[in-house]
Amino acid sequence: MTGPDVLDDVEVQPWDQVVESQFRRATGTIQDLRKRSELYADTLDQAGIGPDFEVRDWSDLTAIPLTDKNAIRASLAAHPPLGRHLAVDPSDVTQIQATSGTTGSPSYFGLTPNDVQTWARLGARGFYAAGFRPGDVVLHAWSLSKGFTGGVPVVRMLQQLGAVVVPIGAEGGMERILTVAKDQAAVGLCTAPNYALYLADMAERTVGVPATELAVRSLVVGGEPGGGIPSIRSRIEAGWNATCCEVLGNSDIATIVWAECPDRSGMHFIGQDIVLAELVDPEKGTPVEPAAGAVGELIYTALEREASPLLRFKSGDLVEVLGTECSCGRTSYKLRCFGRTDDMLLVRGINVWPTAVQEIVAGYAPRTTGAMRIVLDFEGYTTNDHLRIEVERGTEATTDDDATLARDITSAIRSKLVFQADVHVVGPGEIEPPGAGKVKLVERRLPGGGA
Repeated sequence: MTGPDVLDDVEVQPWDQVVESQFRRATGTIQDLRKRSELYADTLDQAGIGPDFEVRDWSDLTAIPLTDKNAIRASLAAHPPLGRHLAVDPSDVTQIQATSGTTGSPSYFGLTPNDVQTWARLGARGFYAAGFRPGDVVLHAWSLSKGFTGGVPVVRMLQQLGAVVVPIGAEGGMERILTVAKDQAAVGLCTAPNYALYLADMAERTVGVPATELAVRSLVVGGEPGGGIPSIRSRIEAGWNATCCEVLGNSDIATIVWAECPDRSGMHFIGQDIVLAELVDPEKGTPVEPAAGAVGELIYTALEREASPLLRFKSGDLVEVLGTECSCGRTSYKLRCFGRTDDMLLVRGINVWPTAVQEIVAGYAPRTTGAMRIVLDFEGYTTNDHLRIEVERGTEATTDDDATLARDITSAIRSKLVFQADVHVVGPGEIEPPGAGKVKLVERRLPGGGA
């Protein structure tokens, strides 16, 4: 009798044992960083965390201050180029990566050879969970430029798994990616969810056959929300005649920390011995029990990081727990990311996440292409007026349906999200198509041309 199909046995270890082991590792990490990291020596002293501090439950961790992006930027500015949180001699650093900088200038962090290998192990688990296997020809179509962690590190993860990597990258462009997919008979594709949709839509006119007739049978998507939205996932799978699994990570901690299995009912935690992940109330900061239906923000602590380790890093990812059991045998709870703490809008007192609007718009395909943008024609992120939303008309739809489509989407938003939208239908192609960067669901467009 064979056991669960996992890459590493730790993925199926009883969850209470995983948590107990993580608390021991976290205790050791905290005391180790007191000695190695100038930033955390000061942080722990100021918080009154002494050498005898021990993590015994989730509430103990709340005594340690959170590390956010502002703290990292301040650390980098105080001690360039890699900050006061660098915990090794600079000569031990073998690689430098950068975050995307979508909410400010990029953050830079170093990796030692051991860090590179740790990331590769972690990512290999995620890709295996999502269906990639040794020997698979996998086309890499996330961004490979600007030092992003979805670039070179992911290539190494796929190589660690034993896949045959074709590193084209999103910058190669739609035509080259599809041509290579056809020429090399790639069976796997990793990219952003909206780009996966765009590639499927463009395949026949670009390489002469629809994406369903290419060899791709497994897609792994991530880097932006959408892969876990049922209407978007179903369109990706129908467009490619392939399975689509979602992954989630954090540039400052690890590229992939959560990954779906073929059951596709939420992402499993795969960092049992490498990363500690807390689920907390984003306003109160208190621990949230990971039961089905629970909502919280992910906070990460790197347990094996040598060069640029972080304690209780505030990810900004808001997630919902979808379940605690799975047919695959993995023992972690499962979740999906539905938004970020830094992209929430307040419309007449109602919290609005752009991805929730995206999910509604995507449900109206093929009347829409699924592309949409929220136009912020006001200062800040709060308004008492109707929220302007532009959606793209479907490629086969006509302008005769525009008014009805706008009313239908307006009604659905009012019913499901409880706010009033001002929906405008625009023609296909008027919203910038997906590419190397993350899809922008929000655009600042102030009267008079301000941004």
